[in-house]
Amino acid sequence: MPQTSARDLTTVIRLSAGESNGGVSTETGENELDASEALIYQDGNLVSGSLEALTQHLVPTPDYYPERTYIFAFLLSSRLFIKPHELLEEVCKQCRLQMKLTEDRQDKAAEGRLGSHIVQLISEWTEVFAYDFRDDRMLKHLKDITQRCSIINENQRKTVGQIMQTLVRKLSVLDKYEHVLTKINANLTDRLRVLKTNPHAIQKDILNVCNDPVVMAQQLTHIEMERISHIGPEEFVQSFVSKDVAEWDERTLFQDMKKTSNLEAYVEWFNRLSYMVATEICMVRHAASRRPVKKKHRARVIEFFIDVARECFNIGNFNSLMAIIAGLNMSPVARLKKTWSKVDTCKFDVLEHQMDPTSNFSNYRASLMAALHRAAGAHSNRERIVIPFFSLMVKDIYFLNETCSNKLPNGHVRFEKFWQLARQVTSFCTWQQVECPFERHRKVLNYLLTAPVFYEDSLHLVSFDCEGPENHLEKERFKTLKSQLLDQ
Repeated sequence: MPQTSARDLTTVIRLSAGESNGGVSTETGENELDASEALIYQDGNLVSGSLEALTQHLVPTPDYYPERTYIFAFLLSSRLFIKPHELLEEVCKQCRLQMKLTEDRQDKAAEGRLGSHIVQLISEWTEVFAYDFRDDRMLKHLKDITQRCSIINENQRKTVGQIMQTLVRKLSVLDKYEHVLTKINANLTDRLRVLKTNPHAIQKDILNVCNDPVVMAQQLTHIEMERISHIGPEEFVQSFVSKDVAEWDERTLFQDMKKTSNLEAYVEWFNRLSYMVATEICMVRHAASRRPVKKKHRARVIEFFIDVARECFNIGNFNSLMAIIAGLNMSPVARLKKTWSKVDTCKFDVLEHQMDPTSNFSNYRASLMAALHRAAGAHSNRERIVIPFFSLMVKDIYFLNETCSNKLPNGHVRFEKFWQLARQVTSFCTWQQVECPFERHRKVLNYLLTAPVFYEDSLHLVSFDCEGPENHLEKERFKTLKSQLLDQ
């Protein structure tokens, strides 16, 4: 990357037609150049450029290959301006032009280097943004360019075959994962219907399923790590597209941009866990009796979840930790004053302090940094686990997008912004690579994933069954809910 002097902080790079990216000419003074040909550097860092120039900067030549950080940042952010299949089509077009130039020079060595570089670029694209290739148009361009590379460099045939096999395997794993989620959700709907009509038929006491907070926290971590492993990095920017590319119609937008919904599924898991905690507390029963249990047993369930939350904190599983705290703070649980009077809340107070939302979650962010520091020097997967409070991470990315425009007044892409976005998403990709080291307990996992849970009104009703309404507002709420239930 060209460096700049302290006197002149801006360097403009112009790519002439057919000029190698690795041997570009540099000129100072933005007004001298057409905007479509320019990349702008500041203090040696790429800060802006036209979409055309940024795309050209992605295209390898015999003597140039883009930095991996640039590849990731551009492929991540470019979908805000151009559909992935259109970008790949343009990249393939530029690659074919480079092939023609090296062929005309009759430089076999250069042809070999070019073929190797193109295959390497394709390998990185399919490795990190594999879900882009659920689009048949992407696969068409992929097969075309890799076949051309195999012709000019026979040594690449094996590599191309491995790339295709890896891609097919990744997409197959995603298909299976989505199928399992669909089955789980269908099963949940059926079980919730039974729960509402005959709760004692399927409702269990969670302490009879697992009474060890350490094991429960480990199984929650299994689910968290599986869910985050299937989130594609592009999903973090997909939600911005509909606003930033308003001219795309809704059908085209969905077809071109929305290949997966794993991010949404992960957010739904957080909500499910929160409501499950509340449901377990309000619906707890003696294993051999249908009668409501004593408040001290319900208090034990609350203390169990507090201990599970503490173990999640120790592991570095902040998402489950926050979900449990959210469940314990839900109105149907928080109103059970007689039950809470029997709970030792000291440990809960400590956890709430750690996840206190004041000062933009400063306490949590300090704990997250400590977990990251531990992971950086870790010697085992157990120490490498970092599962962030996901909703806050998404909020941070959304805030970055909202507070800074995607383009400058001259039409250039504000690439400085997308370096920041890429850094945040890269951290998440690093956390995804860790394998969960804990033993799987299928009975516990199955219960966590399939136990029916109550939401909102139903949860308030069972809460009033636990401890009757105490004030005028609660009595009116209870009366309204019972009336709605009878109408159904």
